[in-house]
Amino acid sequence: MLAANRTLRLAIYALLAAILYLPGLGRPALWEPDEGRYAEIAREMVISGDYVTPRDDFELYFEKPPLVYWAEAASIKIFGVNEFAVRLPAALFSIGQVVVTAALAEMMLGASAGLFAALALALSPLFFGFARFATLDPALAFFLTAALAAFYVAARNEPFSRPSARRWMLTSAAMLALGTLAKGPIALILGGAIALAWMASEGRLRQITQMPLVWCFIIYAAIVVPWFVLAEARNPGFMHFFIVHEHLERYVASSEHGWGPWFFIPIVIGGTWPWIFFVPLGWSAMRADNGLPESAPAPSRRAAARFLVIWFIVILVFFSIPRSKLGSYILPALPPLGIVAGYGLGRMPALGAASRRRLLAVVAIANLAIAAVIFVFSELVLAPINPELGVDGLLIGAVLAAGAIAMYWLGRASSRAAYAIGAIALAMLATMPLAARVREDASSISTYRNLARTVEPYLTGDCTLASYRHYVQSLPFYTRRRETRVEYWGELSEFSPPSQAKSPFLIASEARLRQVWSSGACMVLIANDRDRKALADSLKPAPAVIGCEGKKLALYNGALAPPPGAADCLKAGAKN
Repeated sequence: MLAANRTLRLAIYALLAAILYLPGLGRPALWEPDEGRYAEIAREMVISGDYVTPRDDFELYFEKPPLVYWAEAASIKIFGVNEFAVRLPAALFSIGQVVVTAALAEMMLGASAGLFAALALALSPLFFGFARFATLDPALAFFLTAALAAFYVAARNEPFSRPSARRWMLTSAAMLALGTLAKGPIALILGGAIALAWMASEGRLRQITQMPLVWCFIIYAAIVVPWFVLAEARNPGFMHFFIVHEHLERYVASSEHGWGPWFFIPIVIGGTWPWIFFVPLGWSAMRADNGLPESAPAPSRRAAARFLVIWFIVILVFFSIPRSKLGSYILPALPPLGIVAGYGLGRMPALGAASRRRLLAVVAIANLAIAAVIFVFSELVLAPINPELGVDGLLIGAVLAAGAIAMYWLGRASSRAAYAIGAIALAMLATMPLAARVREDASSISTYRNLARTVEPYLTGDCTLASYRHYVQSLPFYTRRRETRVEYWGELSEFSPPSQAKSPFLIASEARLRQVWSSGACMVLIANDRDRKALADSLKPAPAVIGCEGKKLALYNGALAPPPGAADCLKAGAKN
């Protein structure tokens, strides 16, 4: 009966997460550069039928392994070439991570901890944002979470030689293998380091000999090796590039997305707001002698606490060492925070009145302070840029302020602690569609769907689509055209540097651009607004502006007349 109830609970969590993440998934345009890049790689897999060699703008692209591309390609085959299709895998991986996190929390600490862990993770701003963003990190986070959960289930009751423990270890190996195919050997490194560090903390290193390591290796290799062998066979030099350049050199020496070691601290605090405030309570409660009635005994809870803190610290420290950092890298570290915060939320009714009011006062004051900052920022910064963004910010601030006040007022009595949690959860739930609206209203910052739609009627016959000194990742996806790059090499040239002699889709000099532009062959050239005057002076015939979006303009050398709104682009450029 208990198992059936758990299955039903987890199914409900999955359904609620789907309701949270899936509506409006395809509305926003693809964000540059990541969403455009991964969407186009998947599209090119579908049209080429080559699922071994990833290509971006039909150039070899080996920075990441292919599992997420495969998932997006499968989604494109089912739903068509659109934003919903390429974002669906990230949403599904995130839904899966909520469910696995809830299941692990239940197993460690009881059903209520599972409920609150699912709540805290699903309604964390960072997690919500990337659940609706076409990138690779939600897949890595899901598979690493599943691998660590399976390992913990195998390890919680000695010995590892038990048949059930062996099955869970093999499951963990399979999840690490899929994580490797999602983002590389980082899955194996992190999963192995966390498991080994926890075994050492428990004084159980000698039990490693009981693990079915040979079979784990066989399972891992059977899943991972075939693609790597095929990719190397078809593209000699791939393994060296992938392992040495993309992993070792980037970790040790890369300054791309360069930030200091402190970078993830505000990301974690803001990304798990407001649930981060309940982590200290959950941590102390997990280590206390007495727990919730449904909780495991104190020794088991303390072992679980050590596992979760090692999980979080290993990932935080690992990604804090290199200078190259992105906020999404920390996603695999959110489940342990969600579980600990969830246990803290479950302990709220048992807190003494003074302690509960003090905690809720801290959360309420912090939310009111954040709301005030958002109000000021919206009025002074966002509204002058885009009035709609200003309104979005004011609404988010108002919701956070209302949630904080309601939470504190409801939580004064222990009998209403659940209502207080519900109030702040509803406030966070209300901010999610507002945050999605912010993304849509900010689309002009880094999306080019409208620009692609504007230039599409001009790309007839053999007309060339080109980008000047940059590469707009999403344009090939939207226009179904290969993009010629003008004086731009970038990441597409890292594996196999092209030359103009080898590729007609690379214009390597200004002189060559002038030659092609004046040859009579049709060209649509995407350029930054700051380059418009220089290009107007150097290109003959004089470029016609046919469209714009954000800081980019579309220049045209053909006979078709510009659309009616094209003149507004020049006015907007003059203002900037």
